[in-house]
Amino acid sequence: MLTSDFYYDLPQELIAQEPLPMRGMSRMMVLHRETRAIEHRLVRDLPEYLTAKDLLVLNDTKVFPARLQGVWADTGGAVELLLTDPLPLPVGADEKYATLETTCWSCISGSGRGVRAGLVAHFAEGQIKAEILERTGEGVCTVLFHVQRPLMELLHQFGQTPVPPYIRRKGDPAKERADRERYQTIYAREVGAVAAPTAGLHFNDAIFEALEAKGIKRATVTLHVGPGTFKPVKCDTVESHKMDPERYSVSKDTAEAVQHCKEKGGRVVAVGSTTVRTLETVASANNGSVVATEGASSIFIYPPYSFKVVDAMLTNFHLPQSTLIMMVSALAGRELIFKAYQEAIRQQYRFFSYGDCMLIL
Repeated sequence: MLTSDFYYDLPQELIAQEPLPMRGMSRMMVLHRETRAIEHRLVRDLPEYLTAKDLLVLNDTKVFPARLQGVWADTGGAVELLLTDPLPLPVGADEKYATLETTCWSCISGSGRGVRAGLVAHFAEGQIKAEILERTGEGVCTVLFHVQRPLMELLHQFGQTPVPPYIRRKGDPAKERADRERYQTIYAREVGAVAAPTAGLHFNDAIFEALEAKGIKRATVTLHVGPGTFKPVKCDTVESHKMDPERYSVSKDTAEAVQHCKEKGGRVVAVGSTTVRTLETVASANNGSVVATEGASSIFIYPPYSFKVVDAMLTNFHLPQSTLIMMVSALAGRELIFKAYQEAIRQQYRFFSYGDCMLIL
């Protein structure tokens, strides 16, 4: 299957640069797979499409201010690090730096120079010293951080919210402060993501209250969204692309809720692609069942994937040729998805992370 089969032409002005003033105001396209009908509603209308038999599953990962801007110790040149995954400390590191807190992370480096082992950078007004241990890939490196107080505390003081590259911020502090709140779901609990599960950004308390009034149950999984969510598919064929692994966990309560939903003939409604990936990863490893477990997901869902757990999905509108538009094409069919996307463009829907959403039934 050709990657170019998933290209569409999107007017740049439809890429949402800001969230709407309040959550729950976004438009929601409703896509019916069986009848191929398309409706234009608002996300607050979601409860109308669900029943007490259904289960809404959300990703409760929490974005942290993972982007640091600082300088190289030797040249004073600018450097940026994006912390992506915590790593075990190298042997002996905790003894060597006994007076400091040390922590090790895989990072993406943004700098005018190539990264190599031994380079040192300073961040957070000198309160964070970052030592490059090794280069592990193009722009990717293992970094040992030396700090006098907890790194996460310093990140919350000096770090920046890692909004996607198509959201242009240009160092605007007011927009950065707004992103701290709005580029985060209201139910985020487990710290570890460098990108928000954006379909969940639409929910407010009123929507949850309306769902509860209808007896619609909710459950959560955790998948810590990494930068791979924005990784373009550079291969000519879809099948050649490899997904970056992302850490996930599923609780016993969630596994039992999914099983109960299926037993009573309800639908598992996944909020966002990360929830889909988590549920389908676990089901693929357990004969179609969701069980309590944790691990790293590198599942790549594209047509003609056969879904094992997920029956319906709430999702935003995705980039051309992205793994995300391939996933929704697997659920609803490529032809129907592209028909819906062209309708969304005609109707001036807002696209991507801060944009509108689509309910696939």
